Amino acid sequence: MKKLNISTIAIAISLAFATSAMAQTMSKEQYKSGKDNIAADYKSAIAACGSLYGNAKDICKAEAGVKQKVALLMLDAENKPSANATYKVRVARADADYSVAKERCDDRAGNVKDVCMKEAKAAEVAAKADAMVWIKSATANEKAAATTTKANSKASDARADARKDAASDKRDADYAVAKEKCDTFAGDAKTNCINEAKARFGKT
Repeated sequence: MKKLNISTIAIAISLAFATSAMAQTMSKEQYKSGKDNIAADYKSAIAACGSLYGNAKDICKAEAGVKQKVALLMLDAENKPSANATYKVRVARADADYSVAKERCDDRAGNVKDVCMKEAKAAEVAAKADAMVWIKSATANEKAAATTTKANSKASDARADARKDAASDKRDADYAVAKEKCDTFAGDAKTNCINEAKARFGKT
């Protein structure tokens, strides 16, 4: 019986989430079709276990069960991508590997079996620890991205305010120049000149 081959797919989901957390979800039809396929695969896998005996049969059933569980979580992660969904897949994969590993250890006895069980547990602990590191890193990255977006927004607002202030300063300076030029006139001519300058530069 082949060992569960979930790692590559789960990693692919992790990468897919990392590159596109807002990936489009499946349609209802696609999601239902995915669940139906998983159910069919499970049924087929269990049927294949019928020709086995003893611990080999137990291993076969364990693999079929955990593969179905992980596949369903992977489907959910693909349907609604998120750091938490990917984390659940990684934890489920660790549980799946551990469940199957324990069944395989039953083929052994004495200290060899004890060592086998300890190794299986150590692998589970390591996998879950890695999953925890991943989710914490993903969460930190999300927060950093949000902070960066907020900082960029503030910077953009600051630049807009600066441009507005600069335009106002330039307008005031240009108005001062135009008004100064009106001093070359007198009487109504000067008044008309100043009024024209006020209208041009939006002064009241």
